[in-house]
Amino acid sequence: MPDRISAAAIALPPNPIALRLAYAGLLPFILGALLIWLIGDSNLEVLSFVTLALSAYAALIISFLGGIYWGLGFRQSVPSPQPFVWGVVPSLLAWVAVVMPAYAGLVLHGVLLVVCYLVDRRLYPALGASAWLHLRFRLSAVASLSCFLAAAGS
Repeated sequence: MPDRISAAAIALPPNPIALRLAYAGLLPFILGALLIWLIGDSNLEVLSFVTLALSAYAALIISFLGGIYWGLGFRQSVPSPQPFVWGVVPSLLAWVAVVMPAYAGLVLHGVLLVVCYLVDRRLYPALGASAWLHLRFRLSAVASLSCFLAAAGS
């Protein structure tokens, strides 16, 4: 009888188009942080808009990272609640960060991006997504650093 390999154990290689889109997704983080520092206190209305835009984008990306677990959870041959439960946690915490003052909310977003990566390092291999960890590290490093720098400039 051949060995039965669950769908979760099969590694998913990164798609070249997904790689390009993922790197393009860093542009709002980098641009947002840069604009916050360039605007400074010179125009508080514009600064408020840019910090909210960056915070909302960070929350969107963090929610996306949680949503990936729902997709991976659906692939499991033996369903576990773990991916589904974890999948909603980042969204809820990112939502809280959006309504916080920018200097604090952007820090929380940066921390959440790091935490999501650390959870991914632990759970991705079991869910067949370990091939994405190298990319996830790069994206998380740039996005979280952008959030931390933006918080310092807000």
